[in-house]
Amino acid sequence: MERGGRRAWGQPGGCGCMDEDGPCCEGVPTAPAGSTDGRDVSGHPAGRRMRPLAWVGIASLCLGAAWAVPAQEGSRKVEKPKVDLALYENLDLDNYDLTLDSYGDVVDLSNYEELYDYGDVAPKIEVGTLAPRPKDPEALPKVGTTAPAPKPQPPTSSPVRPAQGLPSCLLCLCIGTSVYCDDADLERIPLLPPDTTYLYARFNRISAIRAGDFTGLKKLKRIDLTSNSISWADADAFRLLPSLQELILPENRLTALPELPRSIVRLDARLNRIPSTGLQPEAFRDLKQLQFLHLSDNQLDYVPTPLPESLRSLHLQNNNIQTMHKDTFCDSQDHSHIRRALEDIRLDGNPINLSLFPNAYFCLPRLPTGRFA
Repeated sequence: MERGGRRAWGQPGGCGCMDEDGPCCEGVPTAPAGSTDGRDVSGHPAGRRMRPLAWVGIASLCLGAAWAVPAQEGSRKVEKPKVDLALYENLDLDNYDLTLDSYGDVVDLSNYEELYDYGDVAPKIEVGTLAPRPKDPEALPKVGTTAPAPKPQPPTSSPVRPAQGLPSCLLCLCIGTSVYCDDADLERIPLLPPDTTYLYARFNRISAIRAGDFTGLKKLKRIDLTSNSISWADADAFRLLPSLQELILPENRLTALPELPRSIVRLDARLNRIPSTGLQPEAFRDLKQLQFLHLSDNQLDYVPTPLPESLRSLHLQNNNIQTMHKDTFCDSQDHSHIRRALEDIRLDGNPINLSLFPNAYFCLPRLPTGRFA
């Protein structure tokens, strides 16, 4: 086929030149006119030369595509996320020193519980899962057998109390120089430490106070034996206690009072069975420091006299007092005598009519409490 008056490459009589301005096939042998067998000037077919070139091109394209896919995947793997350097702008790495002392400044644990919800970490139990096997296979119960019944235990008895002769700090509670033996089921006064200052042995079963129960206790200031069963006390049980200031004996069964030391300040023997004959004659005259004398709810027939000038409170209510002497409280021979300290006298609950003894109160700052009609 001719184009622009020239023959195309590979056509019979053509040389492959497309120049239309001048001859470009000069010196090139051409096929004779009329030749149509498709051969070039060398005598080889034209299609045989084009096939190797086509296969080389196709192979190069396939190799290029095969190398392009791994290269893209490798670039994706090598690519790393970009680091936001703004987070590290305020971090001083030159002076960074993490120690146990500075750990609290670096790590803020104040809101740790708020950030970590412990309620969300409860283990999940899947229905149908099996419990772990025990280490000892014999621990598994056998199928079709029942567990053996527990052996009956013998009833436990109440704890055995120590013997009464043991030191008080084994029977009671010792705190400093104070000994607390309240409600300890005692039947007698326990052995006390030599430096005991205060003794509390209330609500026990003590029935007697012996002469040697307080021997050598020169620092003992207070004895409280409230609510026992004391019916007898040795005459010298308290007399040789040089520091004793308070003797508290209410709610017992005493029928007589022992001799008291001169250091006594308070005597409380309420709710006993003491008659007037159970008091030694002039039992309180030499007690110059006595301020509180409480003998209510006993069996007294008269007011014990003489009373020391130091006395401030005298409680004799609920006795059997029927009469009174004019010198019971005041000195009838000295009308200038005034007892300023004795302000609290209780005689209520006695059969005595206080209005019958008007001259017995002139030295008192207040009249006694009782019946005046």
